[in-house]
Amino acid sequence: MPDVGPPVKGTCPEGVTTESDASKKVRQMFTQIAPRYDLLNHLLSLQLDRLWRARAAKRLRPILDRPDALVLDLCCGTGDLAFALARAGKARIIGADFAHTMLVRAREKSAALAPAANENAASPMPFFEADALRLPFGDASFDLVTTAFGFRNLANYEAGLREIQRVLKPGGTIAILEFTEPPEGLLGDLYRWYFRSVLPKIGGMISGDRSAYSYLPKSVSRFFRSPELAALMATVGYQSVEYREWTMSTVALHTGERPR
Repeated sequence: MPDVGPPVKGTCPEGVTTESDASKKVRQMFTQIAPRYDLLNHLLSLQLDRLWRARAAKRLRPILDRPDALVLDLCCGTGDLAFALARAGKARIIGADFAHTMLVRAREKSAALAPAANENAASPMPFFEADALRLPFGDASFDLVTTAFGFRNLANYEAGLREIQRVLKPGGTIAILEFTEPPEGLLGDLYRWYFRSVLPKIGGMISGDRSAYSYLPKSVSRFFRSPELAALMATVGYQSVEYREWTMSTVALHTGERPR
């Protein structure tokens, strides 16, 4: 029987028509590229991905410095943002992702990094296999929910924002670190040329899956511009929504709060 689920209201890889199809396609892509994911992230971003995560963690330090704070890093991949958050403060960090192979790598890294990632950690960081649209956590569980370069891949953006809001405590913070399209002009055009022409070739050659790295620039071009994502967050009900753009407006950090 064909899938007759709801139409896609988020990412839309080629050939999909429903949210369930989109979710399956994205999971398959990330499962395929997991063994080379870290190498390619650092190589293709010219190591800037490390800087972006560190900046996000610095921005969130008032929460991370609280030893009583509980933080969820959603769509955590192999855990790089979760580890950056742990290094920035004393909060308890947990990660969640729906791609099992990504979590295998995250757990390996956590075991190796555990007292270095957070000197206060008594054991490796916990990682859970979970769908961002159906989280296995209770209402009002977290002081902070973060996601780095994963929100764009959700099959339903509004549903993702509402699910994050559900698990945030009243007054809790959401932080979305994500790619965005730069403005027109020489630098923006150079970025688009690299992102659309060079990156898929290098990513495909190293990972063995060019389709995944062709999907990346297409997903960014279809994703919200920074003011659009901020507007959607406000519509869903987040307060104090703001964003900062970095590196020629190619990356943005959006933050907001669940109403008290």
